[in-house]
Amino acid sequence: MFAAYAARIDRDHPLAGLELGERPAPERRPGWTTVNVKAASLNHHDLWSLRGVGLSEDKLPMILGCDAAGVDEDGNEVVLHSVIGQSGHGVGPDEPRSILTERYQGTFAEQVSVPTWNVLPKPRELSFEEAACLPTAWLTAYRMLFTNAGVRPGDSVLVQGAGGGVATAAIVLGKAAGLRVFATSRDEAKRKRALELGAVEALESGARLPQRVDAVIETVGAATWSHSVKSLRPGGTIVISGATSGDRPSHAELTRIFFLELKIVGSTMGSKDELEDLLSFCAAAGVRPVIDQVLPLDRALEGFERLETGDQFGKIVLTTN
Repeated sequence: MFAAYAARIDRDHPLAGLELGERPAPERRPGWTTVNVKAASLNHHDLWSLRGVGLSEDKLPMILGCDAAGVDEDGNEVVLHSVIGQSGHGVGPDEPRSILTERYQGTFAEQVSVPTWNVLPKPRELSFEEAACLPTAWLTAYRMLFTNAGVRPGDSVLVQGAGGGVATAAIVLGKAAGLRVFATSRDEAKRKRALELGAVEALESGARLPQRVDAVIETVGAATWSHSVKSLRPGGTIVISGATSGDRPSHAELTRIFFLELKIVGSTMGSKDELEDLLSFCAAAGVRPVIDQVLPLDRALEGFERLETGDQFGKIVLTTN
């Protein structure tokens, strides 16, 4: 079967390790099911994998991709939950939790095999391309907002780095849930798009907000950390799920954190129940993922290049024939 896979690890030039070509189809195994992939979306996790973060040399070659929507062995339209081992189903209770492509072949292929427990029905209201955007970036944003930030309708949220998959999802979900959403970006066009998606104000990175917020959705890391801390009201919460600009800020702002009793919460992915809730929310509320570009799988390199440069606004989706 045709696939996009990591053939080599290259920390400085990750795309040098990406190859497109034929790979073995999944083998049948007890407790697992094979899904014919219709659409799969890119995440920064895929770039990090090519750098060797979470993926070791002994696992190569590894088909990349965490997210997918497709058709299962019984003809059902489905969405995949990409966290393997969270429940023990299909892998046993002693295996640590992992994300697809860390231990098991991923979704950038014509077929993918996952534990049957990891398969959820796709709402008919969502296309395959839309559904494929949800299991990583959108699920991460959902958990950050509604589980870890604990915000309620009427609260205010700052979303750093408008344009990325998680940030874009947080703007759309926050607007739909009645939050007052502020967004930042270095790019004027991305600030304009953030306003179109429902942000009440979109500012340049580092600009002073008109008010201090209840929570900050932080995925950028070092470049925005100090601004995130300074933008919070006393007792507010930063939820961090990534550090695309690096994980070592020059100023940790520790004095401000303890004096204002701020909360810092780490967040990774989400549970199967949260993904089920997210799917229902999108179907019922008319919320749809923001898609930057849809490409056929054989043009995956173009999608990776766009993701690496940060030019995208929303999700990049790959489709099979």
